[in-house]
Amino acid sequence: MAKIIENVAIQFVKGENEKENPEIRLFRNLDGKKGRAVYKFYKPKTITLNNFNSIQKMYLIDSEGELSTGKIDLSISKDHVKEVKSTYNWNSEEEFARFMRFASRYANSLKNN
Repeated sequence: MAKIIENVAIQFVKGENEKENPEIRLFRNLDGKKGRAVYKFYKPKTITLNNFNSIQKMYLIDSEGELSTGKIDLSISKDHVKEVKSTYNWNSEEEFARFMRFASRYANSLKNN
């Protein structure tokens, strides 16, 4: 039986999957309801000196749909984009569960590539 690999991606430019794998750190409040995931990309492939001004969001895409955040910080040197830090926030247990389903699918997609 063939295994179907679903389309899971992180995008900064719609339609263009980011190939650089991020470092991801999760933080949750003590009550467990609110929290955030901080993504760090070192030398991202889809953000360039030509398009960095147009980057508005990070999109987390999977079979359930799309999550997004506009919290993006860019570190730029003279000749390239050095680092991108993006933060995705959640404010309920349901939002956290949805994020974790994406995170699990994303991690599994990395194993299959």
